[in-house]
Amino acid sequence: MLSAFIARPIVELKQRDKSKIESILAYGDRLLVGLSHGSLRVYRVNELIDEAQSHHGPAIEDQTHSSSAKQNAVDLMREEEKFSKHKIDQLAVIKEANLLLSLSNGLVSTHDLQTYELQETLLKTKGATTFAVTSNIFKDPSTGVPSIVSRLAVAVKRRVILWSWHDSELEPDTAEHTLVTGIKTLTWATGTKLLAGLTSSYVFVDIETSLITDIVGPGSIGGAPGQDGGRFGGVGVSTINYMGLGGAAPKPLATHLGEGQLLLAKDINTLFIDIEGQSLGRRQIPWAIAPEAIGYSYPYLLALQATRGTLEVRNPETLTLLQTISLPNASQLHISQPNISLAHAGKGFLVVSERCVWRMGALEYDSQIDALVDCGRLDEAISLLGMLEDALLKDKEGRLREIKMLKAQNLFDLRRYRESLDLFTEVSAPPERVIRLFPPIIAGQLSAQATPINDDENGENPQGHDVKSVPGREKNGGPQDATVSHTSTEESQASTPDGLHTNVSRQTDGGVLLEGKDLKAATAELRPFLVQARTRMQQYLNPDGTLKDARGDQSLEVTNVQEAQELLLAHAPGSREERRKQLVETAKLVDTTLFRAYMYASPSLAGPLFRLDNFCDPDVVKEKLIETGRYTDLVDFYYGKKLHEQALELLQKFGKQSQAEESSSQLAGPQRTISYLQSLPAEMIDLILRFADWPLDVDPQLGMEVFLADSENAETLPRQRVLNFLSSKDKALAEKYLKHVIEELNDTTPSFHQKLVDIYIQGLKEGKFVDDSSRKQWEEHTLSFLKSSRYYQPYKALQKLPADNPSFYEPRAIVLNRMGQHKQALEIYVFKLQDPEKAEDYCNQVQLAQTSSAITPKQGQRSIATDLEDKTTSIYHNLLSLYLSPPPPHKPQWGPALQILAKHGARMPAASTLDLIPEILPINDLESYFRGRIRSANTAINESRVTSALRSSLVFSEEAKLRLGDGVPGGNGGRNRHVLISEDRVCGVCYKRFGGSAIKVLPK
Repeated sequence: MLSAFIARPIVELKQRDKSKIESILAYGDRLLVGLSHGSLRVYRVNELIDEAQSHHGPAIEDQTHSSSAKQNAVDLMREEEKFSKHKIDQLAVIKEANLLLSLSNGLVSTHDLQTYELQETLLKTKGATTFAVTSNIFKDPSTGVPSIVSRLAVAVKRRVILWSWHDSELEPDTAEHTLVTGIKTLTWATGTKLLAGLTSSYVFVDIETSLITDIVGPGSIGGAPGQDGGRFGGVGVSTINYMGLGGAAPKPLATHLGEGQLLLAKDINTLFIDIEGQSLGRRQIPWAIAPEAIGYSYPYLLALQATRGTLEVRNPETLTLLQTISLPNASQLHISQPNISLAHAGKGFLVVSERCVWRMGALEYDSQIDALVDCGRLDEAISLLGMLEDALLKDKEGRLREIKMLKAQNLFDLRRYRESLDLFTEVSAPPERVIRLFPPIIAGQLSAQATPINDDENGENPQGHDVKSVPGREKNGGPQDATVSHTSTEESQASTPDGLHTNVSRQTDGGVLLEGKDLKAATAELRPFLVQARTRMQQYLNPDGTLKDARGDQSLEVTNVQEAQELLLAHAPGSREERRKQLVETAKLVDTTLFRAYMYASPSLAGPLFRLDNFCDPDVVKEKLIETGRYTDLVDFYYGKKLHEQALELLQKFGKQSQAEESSSQLAGPQRTISYLQSLPAEMIDLILRFADWPLDVDPQLGMEVFLADSENAETLPRQRVLNFLSSKDKALAEKYLKHVIEELNDTTPSFHQKLVDIYIQGLKEGKFVDDSSRKQWEEHTLSFLKSSRYYQPYKALQKLPADNPSFYEPRAIVLNRMGQHKQALEIYVFKLQDPEKAEDYCNQVQLAQTSSAITPKQGQRSIATDLEDKTTSIYHNLLSLYLSPPPPHKPQWGPALQILAKHGARMPAASTLDLIPEILPINDLESYFRGRIRSANTAINESRVTSALRSSLVFSEEAKLRLGDGVPGGNGGRNRHVLISEDRVCGVCYKRFGGSAIKVLPK
């Protein structure tokens, strides 16, 4: 059991001393002892070296310690033999008023606190049975100035008489409150509320409003008629003795329990209430017999069992009995006022018998926590840590977290997996510590169950794992640390609500590991813990394993270092790089374990994990997925881990199989490989070209989707490398890619255009076509590209075009056009192709290009078409000259020449054109030419006349508006427009008055 306190006798009456101790009072370093014959002894309490502070071994129950041989615990300072004529029943002090209060012979008296001389006997208190004192600080409602108010409440039969002191000044008036029955005990709940324990119930007395409130409770504590909530029908053991055997009636007891709580106890019934008198709804304390006195010594609940001569120490939250101290014939508890500071609370309360006074020394709270953990009472340790202030413990948060993790381990051993993992999650347990509880199928090599548990001859655990062991807190490393004895007291086991003790073994007789339904249930609860751990890891790590710097370079160095260390089993070293490595290892462990858990319980959930950034171990994932035939998930995992080569090798393996297995049917054929290649960035061009080879061999049209897809990755690929690769495979593939790049992506790189021209020319030269239609289609593509492209080099293309091959006549003409050699191009159309229509179309295109690029005449400069045409040589003139004056051995072609003159004669210079016409040509044949020329000249003259007339009309319209106005309301009024100039009219610019100045009105 726990050893929270150690009893040391500090005052013992000698055998020859016939007096008895009736009351005591401790304040400061003074101890006042009131004796049965009326004497008052004043002791000085010496500060001894607290043996409990250095006590590390287990405390022995029912053990008392004698006074120090070198130094007395107390020194008798004086004895007031004539302090009272009768026994001193009660003592109290009001420091602010320098008063000592005593109750003797049914009267309350005041004494000087320094000299102990009697000052006054309060005659109104005749017949008093008890009194209570309190001192509090109140602010004056009008001035706001704080003052110390001390109050004395005296119980006289059914009456409560009140005295008050304000800043050591006694108020002349007293107050009285009469209750329904005799008053047995008084306890101040607050500075203005008094709790009175009556013969049959408890009441609250508000001394400011005089309001009396009954407290409803179980059994003998009190309640409404007909209610009976206590054991034994509201009649306890002591009450039965009183009614049947003449025993004393139990006294109503009350004590404070920390902030805003009180405990009422009568007989064996208890009630927890707040300062308003409302029940807190807590269960009763399991007392076997009624206590003689109760108290609260931070943070424990005390109960003095006079019949047994023991002091019980309980946890006020769990009500568990933690310690029993043997104190023979003890009858009273003396505890400091509840408003004492926490630094001294619980370290100086006294226990009194008729012949002895014990001072209760408290162990260090850290030692108490260690003792509870050592005996396996983890819930009690957690409860005690929750009640204690941070300043009273070393690393309270760390201790609380560690003990909760021990409790979670024990819950796991008891197969209460949900509660265990919830508690691990609550305390942000290191993932490694949780994962090692699972067998190798989940935890891998980290598992503590990897080998059977057998203690060696030295009693050491070969696995290095123990449910009670705490990293960094091992004591001796011997057998007692590896396992905990099963021999614990019956009361200790019963007092733990969940029966959680660190002595619960993790192994059965056969060393059975988690398996079957138990393993599935545990794994299902492990997954939420690991998911939360992943979320925490993402706060510190980027997907590439580097540390996040959300707040600059010092993010993990200062702000989040504690949270980051919670993710590690051991403390991270000071180096930032070392911390990063350990965080990466932890993240790898978490994700790999989560993968194993998914594969064991829910394999379908493993796929979504791969689509997120993860740190899974590739070897483990590969082994598991291949074992289960989940090749599609394996490819997704490789992609997420950027292991593209392994993924593409796997896709190639299954894609080339003629009959793929059922599990890998989705990977059959080149489609999946092509989709994977399309998702790779341009930086992976080597890998893309390497694994795009076999899809192009199997299905060239589908394989080209790697390079022709409408995606950013395909558009950003290095085009020259792709072109070289495709050229080595097939000219048709290169031609298809070049067309896509030039036509779809509008690439103007000259080399690409030249390469496509070369491919077209080479294709025509080789002539490897299936049929005439395919050849014709190729020629059309060639001519179309030669005409549309402006970025290839014409002279290089012309060199590759044979001059004597009829298949290349038209391509040469197009290239010559690009070079500006129009006459040579027309010679091909006229003499080699002998196609007047194509020759005329060629001239039309050239004329259109020249017209669009011609300089537009300046405004005001009159120009007609005939003027421009007479000064420049037209392309039609060149064609006409070839028809009429061909080089030998060609003959003139009169028919095409006359058609050119008829259609385009107006576009040619008249003088040079007439010079070309031979004299032998009849004038009748030139009728169309002359009509065209005349019509063209008339058109120009008529156009100029129409333009002149329109301009005259516009001038007339504008002049009419200025003279007569436009007729629009508020518009230009013409000559009818007027402006009124008054004496107050000012200029809109300089804001000066016009007066007799000259004015100028601007048009609107």
